[in-house]
Amino acid sequence: MKAYPIVFSALGALATIAMGIGINKTFIQLEEPVSEVVETATSDMADTESAGSIQHFPEISMEDIPDDEKMKEDILFGYNLVNETHVYADEYVGNQLSCTSCHAGAGLESSNASLVGVMADYPQYIARSGGIVTIEERINGCMVRSMNGKKFDVNSPELEAIVAYFKYISTGVEIGTERPWAKSSDMKKVPLPSVSDGERLFQEKSCVACHAADGAGNGANTGPALWGDNSFNDGAGLARLSKIAGYIQSYMPAGQEGTLTEQDAADLAAYILSQDRPEWKGHDKDWPKGGRPSDIMTKERREQVQNGTMNWQELLADFQ
Repeated sequence: MKAYPIVFSALGALATIAMGIGINKTFIQLEEPVSEVVETATSDMADTESAGSIQHFPEISMEDIPDDEKMKEDILFGYNLVNETHVYADEYVGNQLSCTSCHAGAGLESSNASLVGVMADYPQYIARSGGIVTIEERINGCMVRSMNGKKFDVNSPELEAIVAYFKYISTGVEIGTERPWAKSSDMKKVPLPSVSDGERLFQEKSCVACHAADGAGNGANTGPALWGDNSFNDGAGLARLSKIAGYIQSYMPAGQEGTLTEQDAADLAAYILSQDRPEWKGHDKDWPKGGRPSDIMTKERREQVQNGTMNWQELLADFQ
């Protein structure tokens, strides 16, 4: 496997999943499951810089994992779980997505919602949860929202392995360090969208080549489902118009990233989010301390788009 070069970038790491990228699937074979949590993962590849900021994108290679047998087993299992979540954790996943569906190359790529150094961000306060969230809780949040599935048990081999992998790819990035390659891609000011223009762009920009005309996609890692039963539910981060519009503008189309205008991205986002998808049953419990954003595309709002009564000014009140 390749080592990833030093790159400067200002990218957003979403907490959640949906838009596809063209990458090849990579499987690392394991003989036995994981049973213990890895407390530390060390590597001599990346230089440690003082907490505050780190200016280079760390070189992470899956070929340089420490030789410790248990540690290596956990990290490799974690890599497989992140890269092919719907395969290696199929009993927990309720759709046909993987973490790689949003975080390219199991999060190792610098150019698409990178997870390199992710441990530096946790624990952190998340307003949607109303409290301090650990990395384990954040992973499980993705499992029930983006994967439309169920949480891993606290001491499950799967959860422990994913954390071990995240620790390994965070080597040299101290807790609290800013990661310039993982900046938010959220759209701060969102233009009022046109669903009909979004539908046209979905065809013109060749979105259908990867995601299919019906949004069902052609594979978790090559063109994930954007709507329907095999996509993320409406409690995921990407079910918010500002987040998915920013993601589209930053990372799509694959190979032509950054070529869409804000209007194009907003139109595509509105078209995608107006389609039917699994419903999150916990909306009433989100943002328990207030501050709920205006742009969540719930089932009620999808129906408003479909019957022509949608008030886009109201939906985007926080983003004008």
